[in-house]
Amino acid sequence: MKFYNREEELSELKRIQSLAFEENSRLTVVTGRRRIGKTSLIVKATEGMPTIYLFVGRKNETALINEFIPIIRQSLGVFVPEEIQTFRSLFQYIMELGTHQFFNLIIDEFQEFYNINKSVFSDMQNLWDQYRKHTKVNLIVSGSIYSLMHKIFQDEKEPLFGRADNILKLYPFKLSVLKEIMNDYLPKYTNDDLLALYTFTGGVPKYIELFCDNRALTVQEMIQFMVRDNSPFTDEGKNLLIEEFGKNYATYFSILGAMASSRNTQSEIETALGGISVGGYLKRLEEDYNVIARVRPILVKEGTQRVRFVIKDNFLQFWFKYIDRNRSYIEIKNFTALRKLIEDDYPTYTGKVLESYFKQKFAESFEFREIGSWWEAKGNQYELDIVALRIEKNKAVVAEVKRQRKEFKPELLESKVRHFKEKVMPKYKIEAICLSMEDM
Repeated sequence: MKFYNREEELSELKRIQSLAFEENSRLTVVTGRRRIGKTSLIVKATEGMPTIYLFVGRKNETALINEFIPIIRQSLGVFVPEEIQTFRSLFQYIMELGTHQFFNLIIDEFQEFYNINKSVFSDMQNLWDQYRKHTKVNLIVSGSIYSLMHKIFQDEKEPLFGRADNILKLYPFKLSVLKEIMNDYLPKYTNDDLLALYTFTGGVPKYIELFCDNRALTVQEMIQFMVRDNSPFTDEGKNLLIEEFGKNYATYFSILGAMASSRNTQSEIETALGGISVGGYLKRLEEDYNVIARVRPILVKEGTQRVRFVIKDNFLQFWFKYIDRNRSYIEIKNFTALRKLIEDDYPTYTGKVLESYFKQKFAESFEFREIGSWWEAKGNQYELDIVALRIEKNKAVVAEVKRQRKEFKPELLESKVRHFKEKVMPKYKIEAICLSMEDM
């Protein structure tokens, strides 16, 4: 798959590169979930320039340095002594090189030093402070384990806190990019195909690339490609999260599994897990791991009991609901039954995902200042799929989302909006609409 999007990120990385080469060294941190395209972006931004690329595998430090030395020699055409055995010595040597030549230094999966030798971070801090003002090194570090990267660079107790000149977080592709990709690879795609791509990938580049490279871009082709023997998707959720969660991963997985099955309040999750208290786990999932979000009805103040928890990532939501939950099918290789289960559920499941799609579409239009949903404390008689506050004062859009427009009941929405306006937005001019797949 060709390189898509990331124009703003590319421009920023090239701007920083110019500053590093023309003035003095800069440190950029690139973060984002696994498969989001961090390495591809960094390589694209530095192509054509002298660049050292070092990947930090989980190995003994000396073995790692022995791998790095020939890479540096080849990348810059310089001599590097074999006697160097520690990353501290190697980093100092690299910074010395930066006193008389400019180059990019990319350190991928940087957080792995936390498992190899934690003192690397304080060593780097000391050397960076010593050399950065009189060297021309564009140092870019990237990492996929959110909690560790956040700790290393944004915890004030850590040695590298405050050393990054820029922290660049990568997000999934925008909807316009998904449409561009579908146009390139399947010009006659249907809106259902587009919705499936959004549902199964959430705009994560690596998953999209897998579908594109394997020419699996219709609803049925995507499901067939995901649910089969040796599928790259089978263990993906586990591979993404197990390092984040560590030894307590089973409890976190159970919580996420409950949430994927529409148990979205703390009490519902605790009931699903046999009554254990999950408050601390939910707090860490939200704040430390950035996997879930705490959602309140729009315009309701913090502290309300009307809180729902949602999995932020479309792929993980799908993986926990269908792949992890139905592991028994996979173990006995009954992929036919699992595919049928997903296909039968697909219309209902994607009806809810369609709400997220339109919320994202609203957000990307830059016409609104706040976007959310609304529901009452008890029951769901009056629940509104989307409530979006326009930039103009006292104007809002309320939307009912249906896969098929024929399922829409205008009189029911009118009743809900009338109640909502009286209770929450008496001064607002509200536009009530139905959104369906026709509007994608």
